[in-house]
Amino acid sequence: MADPHVTAWELDAPVAALAFARDGTLAIALGDGNLALRAPGERSSPKKIQTHDGAVLCMAADGGDAAFVTGGDDGKLARVAADGAVGTLQTWKGKWVEHVLAPVAGSFRAAAVGKAVHMLGRDGKPLATLEHQGTVAGIAVNPKAKRLATAHYNGVSLWWTHGREQKPKVMNWRGSHIGVTWSPDGEYVVSAMQDMEMHGWRLSDGSDMRMSGYPMKIRAMAWSPQPYFLATSGADRVVCWPFAGAGPTGKPPVELGYARAGAVTSVAAHPKGDLIAAGYDDGVVALARISNREAAFVKPPGGGKIEALAFAPDGKSVAFGTEDGLAGIIDGA
Repeated sequence: MADPHVTAWELDAPVAALAFARDGTLAIALGDGNLALRAPGERSSPKKIQTHDGAVLCMAADGGDAAFVTGGDDGKLARVAADGAVGTLQTWKGKWVEHVLAPVAGSFRAAAVGKAVHMLGRDGKPLATLEHQGTVAGIAVNPKAKRLATAHYNGVSLWWTHGREQKPKVMNWRGSHIGVTWSPDGEYVVSAMQDMEMHGWRLSDGSDMRMSGYPMKIRAMAWSPQPYFLATSGADRVVCWPFAGAGPTGKPPVELGYARAGAVTSVAAHPKGDLIAAGYDDGVVALARISNREAAFVKPPGGGKIEALAFAPDGKSVAFGTEDGLAGIIDGA
């Protein structure tokens, strides 16, 4: 691994999420309602753009555009262009927009608001409302953006994204599911659970699998490129489950990084290689390779718990953000 160079900024508000646009623009979502934007190669501090009247709760790159979609506790779904222009896509008064998606492969945006997921076209017009019995705790889309997975109490629901009236296919498993992800090959859906474990389903035959042994809740999941591993937080090291072949059933996970007094709180996967970035609750950031388990610290302790990590599209740098409002770029990944 190359010797890293860390550039950091004090942003005076907790970092809620990070995302890179396809052109390399970095967006940092903050708890004070601002989005901080940094253009590729820019040397000055990120420019703050007031986006929400309250905290920004979630964010995603807006498909293939140089823009971002955000949700806030003001009930607003917003779009922020790389040049700082802000537009409101939709508002649900008195509610929180807690999860958003805007996949490159799709012609839609999705926003989880309470017990519903709202599907909107690229023009911002409503397409469909997907109603659930309980609060939607996470959303994910398959690689072709044809199906949507939603996490909720007692399972995960699978929907088509075409917007027509429908009933979901429900993957049942008792307990509270607090996050969901879809494998890059579209074969598996995996949820994180309140009970400090994960549950997965192989969609080809409906078989399920349980991944347990965590000392705390899994708040972050990231897929490596082939061979597919699912890297997770929730322990004192990064836990990576193998999904090649028949999946992780009967196989031990690979553990990466260094065991510390605290825990891994965030993970991100390199867009092309087998490099995993891990953030810890003491502010440390480490990089580790799945193939040889080589690991190195690239940011020392301090600045608060790592809340978010994201690799740049070219994989040459990784961004981090903390609960105390420190954010930065680590070049030389």
